[in-house]
Amino acid sequence: MKINVVNDSGKAGTALELSDAVFGVRFNEALVHQAVVAYQANGRQGTRKQKTRSEVRGGGRKPYAQKGTGQARAGTIRSPLWRGGGKVFPSDTNENFTQKVNRKMHRAALRSILSELARQDRLLAVSDFAMTEPKTQALISKLGKLGAHDVLIVSDVVDRNLQLAARNLPNVEVCTVSAANPVNLIRHEKVIFTPAVAKRFEEMLA
Repeated sequence: MKINVVNDSGKAGTALELSDAVFGVRFNEALVHQAVVAYQANGRQGTRKQKTRSEVRGGGRKPYAQKGTGQARAGTIRSPLWRGGGKVFPSDTNENFTQKVNRKMHRAALRSILSELARQDRLLAVSDFAMTEPKTQALISKLGKLGAHDVLIVSDVVDRNLQLAARNLPNVEVCTVSAANPVNLIRHEKVIFTPAVAKRFEEMLA
């Protein structure tokens, strides 16, 4: 598979040959869905807490007599059957949401996503995408020339200036090749990368 490489001004230059083993595989929707759900679940934190009937304050006294009232017997007002009572199966801070995805499946999902992005013309190869200074307006101008507004910029090295320039833009995200994941790859309309990034992807996923 070949893709045109453009410069900073958006003018097409040489063609970049992409490996069909990484950028030309069949789209596996079920596998991609599993990888996305697992990635999002693994990012969850057990921050919610509910109380059992033993943890709810009060309820030590029997609310009324066992017999003679015409009501169902009750031993505590903190029963899960009562309003304000404890929960039967409460959420706890030790709750574990992690889902395991094998390394082979994860790499296959990334290959499937990259291939589908290439088929939909959502991959944008740029000869060089580096910022000389951490200026947001300079990055907006550069993205405007490329016709990309909702974009993920994948870099082969950590570019501090690029990260600082993009951090206030809600639809622009910057990551390295190792930090690319199923969620941020499909979240944005375009994915900008350089030939060096494409080579790193091929080495990592082939």
